[in-house]
Amino acid sequence: MPTIEKTAKSERAEVIFGSPIYNQVAAFLIREAHLLDHRLLNDWTKTLAEDLIYFVPVRVTRRVQDFEHEFASTGHYDDDYASILVRVDRLVNTTSAWSEDPASRVRRFVSNIMVYETDTPDEYEVVSYLLLTRNRADARDYKHLSAERHDRLRWVGDRFLLTNRKVLLDQVVLGMPNLAIFL
Repeated sequence: MPTIEKTAKSERAEVIFGSPIYNQVAAFLIREAHLLDHRLLNDWTKTLAEDLIYFVPVRVTRRVQDFEHEFASTGHYDDDYASILVRVDRLVNTTSAWSEDPASRVRRFVSNIMVYETDTPDEYEVVSYLLLTRNRADARDYKHLSAERHDRLRWVGDRFLLTNRKVLLDQVVLGMPNLAIFL
């Protein structure tokens, strides 16, 4: 059993860095980034739970006094398992996904991973930072995107499945023409 520590901020039990559970969660996130970076989208869908919720809310500029409302209820992505499968099918199996033809060259850098136990056995809340670089066609420059991800992972059999992902983008205005990639 991993070493657990209570965090003063939230009283959630934090899974300690370097413990077996922490290492398995970190390995999941690294493998996921590899699958997405190499457009192995069908393989990526095998890491998703059928009750998946995948939400990327729109960020809104707010005054400091209203800062807790900086994310809208609408999203760049507001998907479930079925709609993610439709998105993947369109990107992989059709010739109509113009936003990704030619495909973007993307690298996802995942860091600052924090893992917490939940009230549900074998489920963990995971907070991580994402830095994404993207280059398309013959462009000389890279587009960057940074975010904080809030995931819920469920241990099923011998692996984790992603059951929930909320991606909090740092930008209000995206520095890229579309968001036809997964975060």
